[in-house]
Amino acid sequence: MAGSNYHAFKHSYFYTMQKILFVCLGNICRSPLAEGILLHLKEKQHLPFEIDSAGTAGYHIGEAPDPRTIANARKNGVDLSALRARQFQASDFDKFDWIFTMDKSNYNNLLKLTSNKEQQQKLKLFLEFATGQNGAEVPDPYYGNEKDFEKVFQLVYSASLQLCEKLNSSSD
Repeated sequence: MAGSNYHAFKHSYFYTMQKILFVCLGNICRSPLAEGILLHLKEKQHLPFEIDSAGTAGYHIGEAPDPRTIANARKNGVDLSALRARQFQASDFDKFDWIFTMDKSNYNNLLKLTSNKEQQQKLKLFLEFATGQNGAEVPDPYYGNEKDFEKVFQLVYSASLQLCEKLNSSSD
């Protein structure tokens, strides 16, 4: 595409809303953290993203994220207080362009729910996609201490920055 046609195409493609879903087990630590961080980055960078999170298990439906996750995110300038847990639904495969799992176990659980190649292609390990770390997982801080929650925050924040860069560069 030459001249203004290319610019119009690039502009319209960049502003196509990308729908992103983060998934962990209970949707109270890792996936709402990723959702909150990306919402924070979306606001700061004016990104064309729709963002949500879910859990593969229904243990915490309707609950706020773990208080330790909320406190750690707040300490780092990210507000998670409005988020509520929900369970992944098979219909999420049709609603979202990208479905990022925090670990291989949840990836494999969701892979079993896919019904076609298109759904399988939407499903990615978050760290593998964002940072290129083959097989890398976001550790679950649930049974850990404050240092574990901080480590997970820094890991997810860094990967979220890289995710934003990667998704935006795909529109160039």
